Amino acid sequence: MQTQLAVIGGGPGGYAAAFLAADLGMEVTLIEAAADLGGVCLARGCIPSKALLHVARAIGQAEHLGDWGVAFARPTIDLDALRARKQKVISTLAAGLGQLAKRRKVNVIRARAAFADSSTLELTPVGDAPLEDTQVRFEHAILATGSYSARIPGVNVRSGRVMYSGGALELPDVPGSLLVVGGGYIGLELGTVYAALGSRVSVVEMTDGLLPGADRNLVKPLANRLAGQFEAIHLGTKVTGIVESGDQIEVTLDGPVEQPTQRFDRVLISIGRRPNSADLGLENTKVELDTQGFIQTDAQQRTADPKILAIGDVAGQPMLAHKASHEGKVAVEVLAGHDATFAPKAIPAVVFTEPEVAWAGLTENEAKQQDRAIEVAQFPWAASGRALAVGATDGLTKWVVEPESGRLLGCGIVGAGAGDLISEAVLAIESGTTVAGLSKTIHPHPTLSETLAGAAEVNLGLATDLYRPKRKR
Repeated sequence: MQTQLAVIGGGPGGYAAAFLAADLGMEVTLIEAAADLGGVCLARGCIPSKALLHVARAIGQAEHLGDWGVAFARPTIDLDALRARKQKVISTLAAGLGQLAKRRKVNVIRARAAFADSSTLELTPVGDAPLEDTQVRFEHAILATGSYSARIPGVNVRSGRVMYSGGALELPDVPGSLLVVGGGYIGLELGTVYAALGSRVSVVEMTDGLLPGADRNLVKPLANRLAGQFEAIHLGTKVTGIVESGDQIEVTLDGPVEQPTQRFDRVLISIGRRPNSADLGLENTKVELDTQGFIQTDAQQRTADPKILAIGDVAGQPMLAHKASHEGKVAVEVLAGHDATFAPKAIPAVVFTEPEVAWAGLTENEAKQQDRAIEVAQFPWAASGRALAVGATDGLTKWVVEPESGRLLGCGIVGAGAGDLISEAVLAIESGTTVAGLSKTIHPHPTLSETLAGAAEVNLGLATDLYRPKRKR
């Protein structure tokens, strides 16, 4: 068969690209190996994890009300009902994507695709899905094949008790003890879920802090909270061995731990993700990979092959669904002849733990690494009436400011709802707003959004809820 645009991968980047291309009048074929559109994000990632985190947060809030004299009995967990509700969320969204594809007349093919050359894809059937054509010829192709969970080098164990993120989200049971290998956002989010459901959760992180890369003062309130929720957090520690031992998993640890060998009912490995760039037939094209396996692209998502573009996880960091969607739209606009580039000043990142951690734009860590002059203005949530009312006083909002112009370069937030609050910061950074302009923007009272204005006022020495006069340079 022949198509104007072939999109390989039906995740957040792939379907966004396919749908926009169809809206712009292109003939589109979308090739996806899974039964439904949505990719890992919808089926085994972003959406099911947030559904389960909603449950974990509700359990935590019920416990928190004990401080207000409102006590609830320990909840009983019906795993079948919990799994069913999670699956309903996934199925509803997947069905919606399928309908949107039909309405846009996007030709969706369930198959695996590999390049025979720079104009041809060879299709391999998946499961019982019939294939009318085993070859697709295209004018242009967009690669959106995503990523997969990374493995621990040198550790090979096949056991149903050793899970990766997709398996953990299936909720096979609530293990008595769970070891989470990796202190990044995936491990901490899933660890939070299992701890709320009743597991004794331990975390192993090879670096000296949780959420490597995030500013330390944003991580601190979360680390303090998790220290009370988790059984143990082992920093600066590596896993050197994993073996199945009866009905448990025996893990060997290398680091400052009292017991180098420990046993757990289950182990969750969450040490990052790797690009799905293998077995795509890229050697039959001019597409180039970097040393980590990411497809190399320019600011218009073009690869070294003039007919092929790439977006999302397979095209580089950060591996975030919203980044993939934006790149997909840029790629399609480029093919439509528009003057489009992917050049954001701020890509928001959110960790949906309790408290949430979010940041966008230039971080304080990055500024130090670049030896860049900045000012950092912080507003502690202990000075927020709304934070005090809802028991979120360990939160913090901070701006990274360009000293001479006062332009907002970055923002970090830790606290309840940080993932929603960060969007205002993204808009401010993208639009070139100054700290003075932000401080003059009226925020509703009492809300946590006021802390964004409060941090700006701290920078100007005008904060009314704190005594933080502007220091002379």
